[in-house]
Amino acid sequence: MNQQYSTTMVARDILLAWENFYIIVGSSAGALTGLQFVVMALVADSPTRADTNTIDTFGTPTVVHFCAVLLVSSILSAPWQALSHASAAIEICGAAGVIYSLIVVRRARRVTAYRPELEDWIFHCVLPLLAYVTLLVSAVALTSRQVPALFGVAFFTLILLFVGIHNAWDTVTYVAVALRPPPTGGETPRPPS
Repeated sequence: MNQQYSTTMVARDILLAWENFYIIVGSSAGALTGLQFVVMALVADSPTRADTNTIDTFGTPTVVHFCAVLLVSSILSAPWQALSHASAAIEICGAAGVIYSLIVVRRARRVTAYRPELEDWIFHCVLPLLAYVTLLVSAVALTSRQVPALFGVAFFTLILLFVGIHNAWDTVTYVAVALRPPPTGGETPRPPS
């Protein structure tokens, strides 16, 4: 009984040290998920419509990444009895994220409506895959090397947050610039407000 109490207290103390970080990161991920819905509304209102394969490749993953950050933040904010339980939950998230990232890479290779540039490959494929691999490795190490593992999880959350922000902004600028129809004859383009 005393050993179980000690294990529970160690898990709570270690995770408690990260509580503020995960409150901030998880809240940000939740808010940014809402932002992505606004971005998708802009895409829907653009004169040139994107096909579902393009949205599945460049829009949906951003929501998935924000939700993954929110989920991992929630997992590490839960009152676990042992770090091994938190580790198992994060391992599942990491493995699912790696598989999903590979699916996104396959989709990006098959997109026909838009040819991805190097920046697209980096922010939509390479960085998310790196983040999920980091999450998976960190989850495996969580029970034996807590400090580096928790910094690895923090790296995962920050990378995906910044990737998501970049991708949402990239989509908005693409819709605003590339998908806007050119002005006709006598119309003068309006300057941005």
